[in-house]
Amino acid sequence: MKGTIVLHPAMGRGHLVPMVELGKFIYTHHHQNLPIKILLPSPPNSTTLQYIAAVSATTPSITFHHLSPSQHLLHVLQTLISQSSKPKAFILDFFNHSAADVTRTLKIPTYYYFPNSASCVALFLYTPTIHYNTKKGFSSYSDTLRRIPGLPPLSPEDMPTSLLDRRSFESFANMSIQMRKTDGIIVNTFEKLENKAFFALKNGICMSLETHKSHSSTPETRNPRVFCMGPLVSNGGGEHDNDDSGCMSWLDSQPSRTVVFLSFGSYGRFSKSQIREIALGLERSGQRFLWVMRNPYERSELILEELLPKGFLERTKERGMVMKNWAPQVKILSHDSVGGFVTHCGWNSVLEAVSWGVPMVSWPLYAEQRLNRVVMVEEMKVALALKENEDGFVRASELEERVRELMDSERGRGKEVRERVLSARYDAVAALSDGGSSRVELNDLVELWMQ
Repeated sequence: MKGTIVLHPAMGRGHLVPMVELGKFIYTHHHQNLPIKILLPSPPNSTTLQYIAAVSATTPSITFHHLSPSQHLLHVLQTLISQSSKPKAFILDFFNHSAADVTRTLKIPTYYYFPNSASCVALFLYTPTIHYNTKKGFSSYSDTLRRIPGLPPLSPEDMPTSLLDRRSFESFANMSIQMRKTDGIIVNTFEKLENKAFFALKNGICMSLETHKSHSSTPETRNPRVFCMGPLVSNGGGEHDNDDSGCMSWLDSQPSRTVVFLSFGSYGRFSKSQIREIALGLERSGQRFLWVMRNPYERSELILEELLPKGFLERTKERGMVMKNWAPQVKILSHDSVGGFVTHCGWNSVLEAVSWGVPMVSWPLYAEQRLNRVVMVEEMKVALALKENEDGFVRASELEERVRELMDSERGRGKEVRERVLSARYDAVAALSDGGSSRVELNDLVELWMQ
């Protein structure tokens, strides 16, 4: 196990899958030197176990270790060192930030991995500057939000909700400062997709602590090196691989680039009234659609007829399909008949859509997704923005208009977005190819590990 790279993801598909893809990326191009060991928080659920089994079957050189509640990370790493040698690097998910205390004790080179946009990481790294120059929440410093290095002008409404609370914001700022003690930061993105944020991270300008001269308690920090290596996305293998509930054969029967796909992530649930509004918007749009619907009531059976407008399924059966709870998203996005994607703006979903050249309508729901929307629409230009009411409700007429704009050949910004996302797809392929920006970043990182 000499030269092992240890990965420590957070649980949840949005964190586990990108970390596994990072392991595959490292192993694929440097397998002779760097075995991969993944330490999993425990206990994994049945779906996660199926996914791990699929990865283990296809990439046996990536091994998994489940940390039981009684196991301490320090003991596990000490055992690994005694059995082989000290790991070349320890890569941890941001949500596992406390593990850095253990790896520093053992003098293991430590890196943070963000399965997020470069723009989100740039904001996070800039929070100490905001914190040390203000005394109130985001709502009191709109001017500052318009000048964050690498980001388009932002408003308080674009911020992750966790940063709107002053106490929570201060906690994030302190974590950002602690992160500067690490050996490096890895981000799942690539240069041409987020050009401004990429250079803000690479040049360290979002990490410089700019404070008023009167402030005497600013901590001394350094700027860790940032490596942008993406898009690292799943190829669609894993759990439920053969369980598509008929959606793939249905897509096979649809014309090229005519279906709009609607999916909102593992936690994307809507009220009954919002579900009905979505249905009305889709029906009035006249577009073909494939809609993944989650139950608004988490612990009860999903009965479509009770949630959808009366007769909706019958009226749209020739051009639409509604799936319950889950669908093979990568397989769907890579299908020739899919021409648009209404998404919650989770970064994995954005990268999957870019990787297959599918333009998007952005409908953020939680976490950093509102920030992602601004970047997708204003900087990347691969999505149209869906407008919500003040209470977050989206009217049928708004969804109808945006879906038509995205799918119609010459309507509004739809054509521009479609052209841009196809260009981004070619850029993504180039970034991961030999000599591309993400491969160069990986080679530079591995060179550090091998010194």
